[in-house]
Amino acid sequence: MIKAGIIGGSGYTGGELIRLLLNHSEVSIDFVFSTTKAGQKLGMAHPDLLTETQMHFVNEVNADIDVLFLCLGHGNSTQFLQKHQFSENTLIIDLSNDFRLKGHTPFHGEAFVYGLPEINKKKIKSSRLIANPGCFATAIQLALLPLAHGNLLKKAVHINAVTGSTGAGIKPSDTTHFSWRNNNASWYKPFMHQHLGEINETLHAFENGVGELFFIPNRGNFTRGILATAYTEFSGSLEEANTIYESFYKEAAFTHLVEQPIHLKQVVNTNHCHIHLHKHQDVILITSAIDNLLKGASGQAVQNMNLMFGFDEKEGLQLKASVF
Repeated sequence: MIKAGIIGGSGYTGGELIRLLLNHSEVSIDFVFSTTKAGQKLGMAHPDLLTETQMHFVNEVNADIDVLFLCLGHGNSTQFLQKHQFSENTLIIDLSNDFRLKGHTPFHGEAFVYGLPEINKKKIKSSRLIANPGCFATAIQLALLPLAHGNLLKKAVHINAVTGSTGAGIKPSDTTHFSWRNNNASWYKPFMHQHLGEINETLHAFENGVGELFFIPNRGNFTRGILATAYTEFSGSLEEANTIYESFYKEAAFTHLVEQPIHLKQVVNTNHCHIHLHKHQDVILITSAIDNLLKGASGQAVQNMNLMFGFDEKEGLQLKASVF
């Protein structure tokens, strides 16, 4: 068994990570760190865990652990690692955006590997430091990567994606509380969302001359999941497009091309990404769906951990969706 530490365990991603690791056959949770909940049982922040564990949040860390998960707000992971020392053998998986872009400051002279298993599995297996992708970035990259790999993203790409309220984090705001979010929909950060940086970096690594990405993020009146649609010019047939996607994802553990149109209930509460293709005249429409807290965050972090330690990639992630 390996020992895991979780930093920032009282939020949504931290809670999901605790649930996954409690049921992982190869992991024991050594500590869950929280400055605001120290001394309280985990079940006080995550009531569904009341009968699952008697662990308490702590405000001190054990430096001698095998893997450290950082579930902190953006900008806080760097500060935390500057203040706390861990064993040189401790593997680190960061769920913030602090280390995702290539220009980030190296950690002890070592750069973080971008943790999207569908393209970086070999690097992840040999790395000590992983930058977990963003939730929108995961859904959009998985939708577009096969075309970028085939040098087929030369024209503008129009992207529209809607996310659940958990994507904004656990801290309440004007646009997340129930009376505003319920029976409502709105866009935010049009064309300027922070995940565009990592999306563009990944696509340009496959193809030079990628068309401009026009991305409109939307708030949905549900709690979890991301449904993304993207369309761009494509001169080939639908059959050719399906072949491109099937070939690209033939060894992917959790990303699947689906024949029928997809919806969120197929993937919510799982680590899967479903993708569907539709052709209209000379335009291809790509739809992708993920759970923002699992494949878009904590599930993908566990998937990366499995690869780093040589476990079965699906260990602890055999989760089942429900359409009811």
